[in-house]
Order: sequence, then C-alpha cells, then structure tokens
Amino acid sequence: MNIPANHPRRESLLIREKLVEGFKKGIVAPEGLIAHGRGECFDYLIGEKTQGFALKAIEAAAAALLLANHAVISVNGNVAALVPEHVVKLAEASGALIEVNLFYRTREREEAIKQFLLSHGAREVLGVGEDASATIPELFSERRRVSPRGILIADVVLVPLEDGDRTEALKRLGKYVITIDLNPLSRTARAADITIVDNVVRAMPLLVEKVSELKGEDRGFLKNIVSSYNNNEVLQEALRFITHRLLELASKDLKLHA
Repeated sequence: MNIPANHPRRESLLIREKLVEGFKKGIVAPEGLIAHGRGECFDYLIGEKTQGFALKAIEAAAAALLLANHAVISVNGNVAALVPEHVVKLAEASGALIEVNLFYRTREREEAIKQFLLSHGAREVLGVGEDASATIPELFSERRRVSPRGILIADVVLVPLEDGDRTEALKRLGKYVITIDLNPLSRTARAADITIVDNVVRAMPLLVEKVSELKGEDRGFLKNIVSSYNNNEVLQEALRFITHRLLELASKDLKLHA
C-alpha cells in the first residue's frame, strides 16, 4: 500500500499494514487485529508519544532485565509482526531468551512466528512444538504451555502487550513481570511489577537503547533503579496525564464552538 509521506495518519497506517502483512503470513491472529485497535485508542489518549511515565518504566525495566539470572522475552503474533528486529536486539543486549507464547495457538502459527524471528537474526526461539512441554499452574488457556528452558524457570519475564490471566499466573509463581501495555487500567498493567504505558513500536527501541546504556553499570546502581521504582505511582501518573489531556482538549473544543 502506498501511503503519502504527508498523510496525517501515516505512522498509524504503516503499523496497521505490518499487522495485515503479519496476518497474511500466518503470524497474527484475526483477534490480534481487534486487539490492536483497542490499543490504538489508548495511544490517542496519551498523544501518540512516549511520555515521561513510560520513560521511568523503561529505565526500571532495562535495569531489571540486566539484573535477571534468567530473563525471557515472551512473544505473541502482534509483537513478532511489529518489532521483530527489536525483540532480537533486546535479547542480545540483555542476555534474555526469546519464547513464543500464544492464546490462539496452532502448530503452524507458532512455527511461522519462530521462522520470522529467526529470519530477523534470532539465534534460538523457544516455546514451539514439543519445546512447549511445561505448563503454568492454574492457567487454562493455550498460554499455559511454556518451555521448561524458558518461561517456566525464568525469574524475569517481559510480556509485551495485554495478557491479564498469564501475568497474574506468572506473579503467583513468583516471577518478576514487565509489560508494555497502552491501557493503564488493564489487569496486566495493574498486576505487573513494571508497566510501560506506551506503544510497543516506540517502547521496544527505547528499551533496547536503555539496556545498552545501562549495561556497563554495577549491580548496586541497577538495584537502586529497580528498588526506587513504584509501578502504582507510574500508573497513577499515566491516568492523571490522560485526564488532564482530555480536559484540555475538551476546553479547547468548547472555546472553539463558543
């Protein structure tokens, strides 16, 4: 699709095109297209920009990944379609493993995601086929199936995009969970230890940069970043930002029509 360079919704349309291409390749589920639309709504509310509250969470997330003994980046179809190169770069920079984990799981789809990530430079992709032989207790969707070499034994798990049931289940197992979720009111956002309220296409590159920046710091410095981070305060900041922005827009609109 040819999108004019001066189109006011160019970036948004390009993201949609990536998802449509991912759907055609068998990577994105039809439901993933619907989920993206829901997230796009919240992106409007934060001004389609990475705000200060997201930057705080990105710094804490980077520190947590570097402190981890066994970090895993969990990848679904939308994440694979939108930021495959940054999933690979983050894994390389942080030492994390990459694992496919799907709600709408089919053998063909998980294999398609694996091959797509490998084509973007991933060295290994867990959670596909027989490798997803372990299960998360008290989780009954297909997301319960995980790799015994990956999420099952991970101490830190990055769960990009909304996934409330699994986030809560991972927390019950004692995992430290980082999420990227545009909806600060979701169960995922509220259950996670660190919630990056931002679009994954902006957050992932910034997370890669921050991990690379902090990589040379000592563990004491990194621990201080994580310990001083308060996810509840960050979520409150995000909600206040949305509230104030909506009030400002409503005020401008009223003045416009007065």
